[in-house]
Amino acid sequence: MNKPCKKIRTGDKVVAIAGNNRGLTGTVLSKQGDKVIVQGLNVRKKHVKPTQDNQKGGIVELEKPIHVSNLKVVSADDKPLKLKVHAKKSGERELVFKEGSKNVVYRSIKKSKT
Repeated sequence: MNKPCKKIRTGDKVVAIAGNNRGLTGTVLSKQGDKVIVQGLNVRKKHVKPTQDNQKGGIVELEKPIHVSNLKVVSADDKPLKLKVHAKKSGERELVFKEGSKNVVYRSIKKSKT
């Protein structure tokens, strides 16, 4: 069974680190287990027959899912971040990245219901 990734969430800005779209950045639109759909990445063309909704049919461009191992979260200035899970003494967990010699909090992680 595939474990979902907790470091990448909908709305995060990511960069592709592998594959045909290496180096391109985009925003995460949705998440499906260990794969995510990123705006503008892994775009494929699909030939569509005419339907009642789409009278003409034709060729449609769709974003296909990408595995989370091929993506990395980026900061506001498009610099890739190496996120680590840091646990506080109170039991809360948060994602942090190093900036120089200090840890900077990226965001907190919700507790899972297990």
